[in-house]
Amino acid sequence: MKIDKNKIKKILIIKPHAIGDVVLSTPVIENLRYHFPEAVINFLTQKYCRDVLIGNPFLDRVLTYDLEYDSGYFIIEKIRKQKYDLVVDLFGNPRTALITFTSGAKYKSGYRFRMRAYAYNIKITPRSGEVHNIDFNLDSIRALGLDIISTQTRFYISPVHEEFADDYFIKKGLDERKTIAVNPCGTWETKVWYPEKYTGLINDLTKNGYNVLLFWGNESERKHAEKILIAASGKVFLIPEIGLKYMGALLKKCRILITNDTGPMHIASALGVNIAAIFGPTNSKLQGPVNKNSIVIKNDKLTCLGCNLTKISDCPNQHKCMGELSVDHVLERVMELLNN
Repeated sequence: MKIDKNKIKKILIIKPHAIGDVVLSTPVIENLRYHFPEAVINFLTQKYCRDVLIGNPFLDRVLTYDLEYDSGYFIIEKIRKQKYDLVVDLFGNPRTALITFTSGAKYKSGYRFRMRAYAYNIKITPRSGEVHNIDFNLDSIRALGLDIISTQTRFYISPVHEEFADDYFIKKGLDERKTIAVNPCGTWETKVWYPEKYTGLINDLTKNGYNVLLFWGNESERKHAEKILIAASGKVFLIPEIGLKYMGALLKKCRILITNDTGPMHIASALGVNIAAIFGPTNSKLQGPVNKNSIVIKNDKLTCLGCNLTKISDCPNQHKCMGELSVDHVLERVMELLNN
């Protein structure tokens, strides 16, 4: 279906969850703003992802909902009342397909996933093979017949967040050139390199004169990071309970980030932080950091990488992607990145 750009005055983008996935969708916002400079552009996501989008100059509003409190009917009615001309569904599950279908928009764009294609009159054919998620999202722009003008992910922090990070570094006596961020947590247990290995790596880094900031998100991750803090030696600090913007400001001040495949990894990438990313069950060619000075560390001896299994108990290969990834190998790669 060919669009009439002159009839598009109000646009909604939908990406409901996962902090990293929302970060990877931000190039779509910028491209739509370029092609529709006068349009109202809104973004629908879950409440916990809100801070990824707040401050984005290419957006007019961030609409949020909470699955615990907001019914599907409430969300559908909320969107219908907005009277959008174009809805771009970047997720394509049954809920987002229904929201798009019932939106009343003239143009409804989404991926041709199984039975959900009914919801769209601009159908995006999902590409097979190793297509990075950024490019996968940008296929929504191509499906509209529009050129890609930017592939850069965006995450915006303000002077308030930067001042917090500056004060934190001063209070802790941290030197930006000697401070390394470590995010040992992850939403899938299979993505997480083992805590005792992180402890060994941190001890080697502090022996080499580096300071370490340990990052975490929810309460479970805090407890995970605290175990590493207790076992580690040297100048190691656990960041306080803060929002994503303040976390981003701290990441930006660090020399590098060592991390599993997580949302903070994508935030750091959007901010231009140098990253050493540890990958196992996810495919780094699809989800890896894209900024210039970043590396991916993985157990290349295995042929089962990128299996997408979320539970260690489901792994037929004893979780060797993480279990057999040695501290020495990770340290060697990290030092290469630091030296560069």
